[in-house]
This record gives sequence, C-alpha cells and structure tokens, in this order.
Amino acid sequence: MKGKRGKMENNELNVTNAPEAAAKRNAFEMTLADWERFAQEELNMPRYTADQLCQWIYKKKVFSFGAMTNLSKALRERLPELLEIRLPKLAKRQVAADGTRKYLWRLDDGEYVESVLMDHGNHYTACLSSQVGCPLRCEFCATGQQGFKRNLSAGEIVSHFAAMESDVGHDINNVVFMGMGEPLLNYENVVKAVRIFLEPKMRGLSVRHVTISTSGIPEGIRRLADEGLDIYLCLSLHAPNNELRSRIMPVNERFPLGAVFSALEYWQKKTDVRLTIEYVMLKNVNDTPDCAYELATLFSNLQVYVNLIPYNPVAGTQFARPSASRIAPFMKILRELNVECEVRKEHGADIDAACGQLRGKTVS
Repeated sequence: MKGKRGKMENNELNVTNAPEAAAKRNAFEMTLADWERFAQEELNMPRYTADQLCQWIYKKKVFSFGAMTNLSKALRERLPELLEIRLPKLAKRQVAADGTRKYLWRLDDGEYVESVLMDHGNHYTACLSSQVGCPLRCEFCATGQQGFKRNLSAGEIVSHFAAMESDVGHDINNVVFMGMGEPLLNYENVVKAVRIFLEPKMRGLSVRHVTISTSGIPEGIRRLADEGLDIYLCLSLHAPNNELRSRIMPVNERFPLGAVFSALEYWQKKTDVRLTIEYVMLKNVNDTPDCAYELATLFSNLQVYVNLIPYNPVAGTQFARPSASRIAPFMKILRELNVECEVRKEHGADIDAACGQLRGKTVS
C-alpha cells in the first residue's frame, strides 16, 4: 500500500492564523484577566463586574447584555457598543440514531467547520475542532482530504461549545479536541480556549474532563507539559513502526516515533497523568498479530490506555474496516502483554460524525 497524498513538506506546518478581529471584541475570546481589565479600565467599574458578566454568559448561558438584570440599565446599554457575544452561524445540524449531533458552522469569513456532541445518556461530550481543515493529510481521514485553510481563534472554539450547550439545553461537562485539525499546531488558541473552559468563574470544567488529541507534535507536547494544566493527552498513533506510520501519516516523516515518544515521556513525568493512545484499525494494514506485538513494545516507559477504533468509512480512501474476528485477537495480544485496551464505542457513524469523518462540507 502506498499513500496517495505524497510527502508533507516542512512549510506545510507553518499554519495560518484566524482572520483579524472585527471592530467589536468577541466576548468568547476573553480570559478572566481580560474581563477584569475590561471592567476596571474600559467600564470604570469594580472588578467583580467581570465576575457578574462571566456568570451570565458561562453559568446562566445568557447571550444578550440586555437580559443581564443585575447590571444597571446604563451598563446594559453601553456593553453592546464595546462587545459582541458572537455565537457561530449554524449552517446545518444532523442527529444520528444514537443521539449524536453534528454541527456545521459557517464562520465569519465564509469558511466552514464541524463539531460533534455525543450523548452518553447521563452526560455529554463536545468534540471540538481546532482548525479549518488540517495540514497533516493522514491517508484515512476525511479532514485531511479537505486540505488546510486556517487556525480557529480561541473565541471561535469557545463559541462553538457555547452554541452546542445552548442547543442541547444541558451542561456539557466533557471536551475533547478531536475534531478537525491538529490542536498542537494551533497551540496558543487551543490552550487559551482550554483555560477559559477550566476557569472556575467561567465555564469551570474539571481538568479530568478535557482532552487534547495530537498526531504527535513533540514541541507542542513538551510545551503542554510545562503549562501545568494536568488535562488529558491523547496520541493518534495508528501504526506500530515508522515505516507503516509514514505511509499512512505523512507527519511521521517530520516527527518520527522516537521524537514523539521522547516528548510523551517528558509529558508524563511532568504531569503524572495516564496517556491515551488512539489506534484506528485498518483492514490488512495495521491489524495483524505482528502489529499488535510490535505496538505493545512501544509503551515500556509509559502508562497508557489504548482505544482501538474500527475504521469508519471515508469516501475517496482505499481503506476498509476489519472484522470483529480480526480485532478480537489483536486486543487479546495487547491484554496478554499487560496493555490496557478496549474497542471504543462508535458515535454518529450514520451521519459521518465518527472518528475521522469530519469534513466541514458546505450545504448543497
């Protein structure tokens, strides 16, 4: 098997930032420190005004300044002149048989991006995108077929989450950055969004309810280790050796497994958090017993949990999903070698909302 998309050049990782900000500041772009400066320096109000505004937006989910009744009438009238609570434009929403919702958002510059809301019965998980498209061009991924346009701003990321909470009418207490794009190639905006999600006076999510997934960007992994966030990290691995991984994931030519796992060991020593490994199983490609034995040897210096993901069909690719009779012995080998693993439950495949299926397609 030979990859169709060719080698990835180094300059493809020099990603493009979001468009310049509009005249009015987007409230979803602001950290707590930004809100406090805004309250004191621009509104000439006490610092607790920032707490009030954050409570209305993130706790009460009120997105109109005029409805914030514990603020003075004069302040409610002034705020829209300075700020905009800028929710995304919903272009399309689909609901799967299992309750999974897929959202297609139209961005201010006309680009499109998707996010997914998974319903677990007693809680929800938001799967958020970090980029419009993706520069990594993994052979099995729909987003990689689209190519790369630009990074999402922190405000765009947070606004997608807020709009999903508003749509479902319930708190969403889990966030995974596993949508479109490579989060660690949009490092500043993703980490800023995470800090907004974690801030107790804002959304107040638990660190154990936020996960960043990466295809393996060593510098980003090390930076994340030094942030002190203690959130979960997930490696999209998908192959047990450099030769195979480079064929299906061009990023491996730039960042081979040795460099990636060195960074992961640094991350785990700094955080003492177990690492999650994502492994998409491709029929007759990476699902053999030999692959399972080789995979287990990679984790000798790490505490890991492996999610085995049967391939979700993507039009235009050459791959197929392995049968349960191929997956079961693969998992058995890993468990016999003391690697904790499970086959991950699929969500939203009937609406192309499952792992690797997001495209950000426009509405026909």
